[in-house]
Amino acid sequence: MAITKEVLDELLKEYKGPDDFYGPEGLIKQLSKALIERAMQTELTEQIGYEKSESGEKPSGNRRNGKSSKTLRTDQGPMKIAVPRDRDGDFEPKIVGKHQREWRGFDDKILAMYSHGMSTQSIQATIKDIYNVDISPELVSRVTDEVKGLVEEWRNRPLEVFYPVIFFDALRVNIRDEGHVGKKAVYLALAIRLDGQKELLGMWIEKNEGSKFWMGILNELKNRGVQDILLAAVDGLTGFPEAVNAVFPKAEVQLCIVHMVRNSVKYVPYKDRKAVTTDLKEIYLAPSEDAAGGALERFAEKWDAKYPAISKSWRGRWAEIIPYMKFSPEIRKAIYTTNAIESVNYTLQRNLKTRQSFPNDEAAMKLIYMILQRISKKWTMPIRNWGEALHQFSLIYGDRVPL
Repeated sequence: MAITKEVLDELLKEYKGPDDFYGPEGLIKQLSKALIERAMQTELTEQIGYEKSESGEKPSGNRRNGKSSKTLRTDQGPMKIAVPRDRDGDFEPKIVGKHQREWRGFDDKILAMYSHGMSTQSIQATIKDIYNVDISPELVSRVTDEVKGLVEEWRNRPLEVFYPVIFFDALRVNIRDEGHVGKKAVYLALAIRLDGQKELLGMWIEKNEGSKFWMGILNELKNRGVQDILLAAVDGLTGFPEAVNAVFPKAEVQLCIVHMVRNSVKYVPYKDRKAVTTDLKEIYLAPSEDAAGGALERFAEKWDAKYPAISKSWRGRWAEIIPYMKFSPEIRKAIYTTNAIESVNYTLQRNLKTRQSFPNDEAAMKLIYMILQRISKKWTMPIRNWGEALHQFSLIYGDRVPL
């Protein structure tokens, strides 16, 4: 519905600056109040079947019965409105619900602050500072509780039939369970779709991992529609290779090289760290599996006397390190750097650092979901050189890649 120039001119004829527009008694607030009250009168007219000043026989026995006062919290401060009543007591306005105490915008603002990891107390204080409006902890809880349905809908939505690559990783957070606060793992599945776009497939919270746990997650993905995965990239998650082989027998498990290198130098003194990482790079940047094996032997000859556990760990996980060796540098970069999942975890950790603990799994799930939704809105482009990577996938895996 267009607003005419004449109406706008009339509304703005005394306009002198932004305060006249946005201020506590500015045009926005006055206009909102007038429109809300007018809309409620229209709703009541529709319900009882006659206009306020209409004379003659009425189509129903119900009548207008004065007004009651109600104060709404708004972006411009408290706003008192007059709510019309009917004699039968049946009228419930739609534009401002019976128990509604906020007028537009507040829910979105609360959720936005919540998605940045702000506590209930911080949200209350911020709303008070900006809008001079007091909101209760119950309001914040009610608004954020509405996220629960969105979380379940998102976690159970249908997925695509085929994903070239899925990264699985875990983030540990403090959650109260049976009266005690302890570390629990939040597991994430991040996929690269056929079009090269990133997509978060799911989120799960569990104390312990293992083949049975991963079997449940992978079967859930399969039940939601996934039929084939080329590569499952993981950070040495316990029991994962066995579960993948059982649920997606054609999928290859690729160990995350970034995590492998990070774990290798964890106990290496600073003076040797640069040299060790440089020599490890010769292994994972080798042009072939045979060349990588030779680089590992040279690494062991040089460093086993000081750090024997490093070459031993690489040999022990060799079958999960080498799958990406058959790919071009473009595909390798997408797999071994796992920038996407690293970026997700970094953002989550940064937003969660002010949370000492969560009262339960549900509270952790709600907040992490909100942060993930905010992160994923920035994923508007496919990963770099995806066209060339997809072409090589099709040459290597043939008909499994649905081009």
